[in-house]
Amino acid sequence: MKFIPNSSIKQEMLTEINLDRIDDLFLDIPNKIRIKGLNLDDGLSQQETYQKLKKISAKNIPASKILSFLGGGIKQHFVPPVVKAITSRSEFYTAYTPYQPEASQGFLQAMFEYQSMITEITGMDVANCSLYDGFTALSEAVLMSARITKKDKFLIPGNIFWEKKSILCNYAKGPNIEIIEISYDPKTGKINLDILSKKLDNNTAGIYIENPNFFGIFEDSVSEIKKMCTDVGALLVVGIDPLSIGITKSPGDYGADIVIGEGRNLGNQMDFGGSSLGIFACKKDYLRQMPGRIIGMTKDSGGKRAFCMALQTREQHIRRGKATSNICTNEGLCALAACTYLSWLGGTGLEKLSKKNFDMGKKLCDAITSIDGFTQQFSGVHFNEFVVNSKKPIDKINKNLLAKQIHGGLILSPWYPELNNCFLVGITEMHEDEDIKKFVQALREVSDV
Repeated sequence: MKFIPNSSIKQEMLTEINLDRIDDLFLDIPNKIRIKGLNLDDGLSQQETYQKLKKISAKNIPASKILSFLGGGIKQHFVPPVVKAITSRSEFYTAYTPYQPEASQGFLQAMFEYQSMITEITGMDVANCSLYDGFTALSEAVLMSARITKKDKFLIPGNIFWEKKSILCNYAKGPNIEIIEISYDPKTGKINLDILSKKLDNNTAGIYIENPNFFGIFEDSVSEIKKMCTDVGALLVVGIDPLSIGITKSPGDYGADIVIGEGRNLGNQMDFGGSSLGIFACKKDYLRQMPGRIIGMTKDSGGKRAFCMALQTREQHIRRGKATSNICTNEGLCALAACTYLSWLGGTGLEKLSKKNFDMGKKLCDAITSIDGFTQQFSGVHFNEFVVNSKKPIDKINKNLLAKQIHGGLILSPWYPELNNCFLVGITEMHEDEDIKKFVQALREVSDV
């Protein structure tokens, strides 16, 4: 259709819909709220726009220019050049699932390999080729649990990330799923098993636990929690940090039914918070209830190996009432980055990387708690994040650290009032021993002010 210009067919279109003029399309809009035009300045040229945006961006301090120990979410990890080399190729440069398998075999195979890697590290039977992020992956897992069990109550730990909880509660409103928080043990930072057992009943669709949890602590009572689920016919949903899998049991090894996670740290840059990668895997018994889409391997008419979309139970392809999810795309480019990254890393590399993150977390924690006035808040075993309690005001400490080009931990009191003067510290393989020494020395100096 000729849209630019369309003057030659404009009147024909209006006649077809029984209107005399374009303005008649807006008759339903009351005159009192209509505007005659927008009071906007003249547009800038491309060069002027570039220069203006450059000045605005100069106000930001990139992660490469500041020493950051901020916990609670996105952290800087090493991304090998091979990831960008692959994801920047024009035949791969899309976030969408290809709808023409005959023209997209390379990308479909990459998604198939991604699924295979996710099932391997999670210990599950099947994985989809990604969701938006870890937050929506949890929400979809809760909806899936309710569909499978025909129950409408779901238990979550009280110390999950507040944005994740907010998104989950929004998802749960429509199907009327009751979300119940289970408080954490104030000594260990882990889920309180006594409260959990009391809240569990035969109407519970599932329990969600994180390994490691938001405080960086590993839940070590997974077998006991799984038994609780089995006793009442509930599903166990486990959230993971994929980088920790190299030194821990896979969730499938301790009976997880559904595994979700945030896959950004698998070869994806921080990118100001987006885009992200939602990991989703489950037991084969629940395959038909899985959201998203699954790439399968088959044979073409000539008997050669081929790949296609084997399952896509979403509302674009089937009746809305039969869809398992309303998410209409995936994070193909981020999944490709993860696939490339895991291929480059390998099993031995993942184990080494996990161990380094764990060791650096312990080293940093020991160094901080050696300073008078700083203690570790929880006694549980942590990965590369942990909560520190300070006798001095945390906000003042962080402000003084920033003056030294160091970003301190995440202040927790706005969301966890009981953790007053506590901050969540994070570290990765990108940090070196000298960085820890610099941070600890700065922490000593600012805490004495």
